[in-house]
Amino acid sequence: MPAPFTPPLADIRFVLTKLVGIDRLAVLPGYGSVSEDVVEAVLGEAAKIASEVFAPLNESGDKIGAKLENGKVTMPPGCREAYKAYVDGGWNGLPVADNIGGQGLPWSLAMPVQEMLQAANLGLALCTLLNQGAIEAVEAHGSEALKAKYLPKLVSGAWTGTMNLTEPQAGSDVGAVRCKAKKDGDHYRITGQKIFISYGDHDLAENVIHLVLARLPNAPEGTRGLSLFLVPKMLEKDDGTLGDANDVRVVSIEHKLGQHTSPTCVMAYGDKGGATGYLLGAENGGLAAMFTMMNNARIGVGIQGLGLMERAYQAARDYAKTRVQSRDLAKPKDPPVTIIHHPDVRRMLMWMKAHIEAARALAYSAAGFIDVSKHSTDEAQKQKAQARVDLLTPVIKAWLTDLSNEATSMAVQVAGGMGYIEESGFPQHMRDARVLAIYEGTNGIQANDLLFRKLVRDDGAAFNELLLEMLTALQDLSNHRGDDIAAMLKHLTNAIESAQVCGSWLIITAKTNPSSAAAVAAPFLRLLGNTVGGYYLCKSAVLAERDLAAKTGDADFLNAKLLTARFYAEHVLPQCVALAATVVEGTNAPLVMREEAF
Repeated sequence: MPAPFTPPLADIRFVLTKLVGIDRLAVLPGYGSVSEDVVEAVLGEAAKIASEVFAPLNESGDKIGAKLENGKVTMPPGCREAYKAYVDGGWNGLPVADNIGGQGLPWSLAMPVQEMLQAANLGLALCTLLNQGAIEAVEAHGSEALKAKYLPKLVSGAWTGTMNLTEPQAGSDVGAVRCKAKKDGDHYRITGQKIFISYGDHDLAENVIHLVLARLPNAPEGTRGLSLFLVPKMLEKDDGTLGDANDVRVVSIEHKLGQHTSPTCVMAYGDKGGATGYLLGAENGGLAAMFTMMNNARIGVGIQGLGLMERAYQAARDYAKTRVQSRDLAKPKDPPVTIIHHPDVRRMLMWMKAHIEAARALAYSAAGFIDVSKHSTDEAQKQKAQARVDLLTPVIKAWLTDLSNEATSMAVQVAGGMGYIEESGFPQHMRDARVLAIYEGTNGIQANDLLFRKLVRDDGAAFNELLLEMLTALQDLSNHRGDDIAAMLKHLTNAIESAQVCGSWLIITAKTNPSSAAAVAAPFLRLLGNTVGGYYLCKSAVLAERDLAAKTGDADFLNAKLLTARFYAEHVLPQCVALAATVVEGTNAPLVMREEAF
């Protein structure tokens, strides 16, 4: 029987209030009502819907899965009621501006809510992530008429959104999209096929709003010729009620390794002459418009990875505390003990816990920059915050989802043979996590994005700003007393210097030999993720030590923060030096990775 899920509220509160600083967000325009009391209320209620409504459906949804019958997709039992509870609670509009029907709360608060939901039931909660991305895209690029017509119900969650990019011949290479659009009066006719469309159809809501990339007649080749269209499943009458079905249908749903609750659909547009669609943004400006939703989704997928890490860690920890096997090495004559007494099991659990806390601190801190980029009145501050978000987005997506694959597999290892049995729940977490490194741009694409779009494009300006922040913080802490902090500073200094050397090297190499730079982009992303994660854990440790000295807060929790950060410093950060060597020396990879090598 899978272990229950308990949202990690203590660490979430710590990161939000101590590290991100809700008080700093409260001074931003529109966030004046945000206080620790508001945060506590939101987190408490989110924990309830995650643990009591979404989580109990996780195992059954995985076993039953979404079904396609008579052209319609039906969700596993209980999902409709769970989604209704989510909508009725106003959760869908949590970070959305109040002038379009949302609650106007910070993304820094919406992100931990999403973490809890994704951890509880990723297959079901994926729908809520897609909704948020669709709302952002329509708000940013829709005409006033489209926004008035579609945003209210998208914001409430009464209607849901999808992202339609992939086609059989065009996976990550969206420039190869062949789906067609032809102008027809005040709208367009869309024809073609899309694959791998998450929540392309379902019975959670009465309408599904598809955002579809398509190509107009005589459009330029490649990505420059793509346009983005809003295509509803059901057409609306003049009075706002739903009318006829649009010319769009589900051909099939995929039989997947994991995420069985989530229907991944093959969609056909225009079997009867063309689906009615409405242009979002400018003609041939579709990719830029789609990236509004894509960047939102990439951060969201990183949060999915974080949620699954937490879920798998809790299950492994709880199992290790109850499974009795073998004797304690320090007390060989005593009776057998629970496996959490064994050093290697503790190592694995600490690896998971340390990476979860580093990932959470990084993601929530990035959310703080999102809030500044959207709400600050200081234009320079807004641009600086957006540059940081842009830099960290591929790291959040790739680093967190790679870690999720490793952590969910490690949880199986902790549980041993029982971890390999489906009834234990461990395999589902591993199966659900596997696609996270693939969709919304594979992690190799994220590494290239970090290298060519984020590092090289501004000659390392945003990257160097991050390095300067970290180095300045280290200087401020150089006289800090205590063995734990001293150990962290030592290893973090080496990691930052390694990232600095690699970044400078890659900026030059990417311009002169892009293939060589691309060959080591993934190790560089891992190096940067490890380093920034360590930086935030170091900051967390300092905050924990100050609270301990002031005798405020839970002493056990704060001491655990110190131990976790030190473990990360001594077991993870030393890898950064080796990764740096891989980056610098590995730029010769094209000489080695020739066709004959395979």
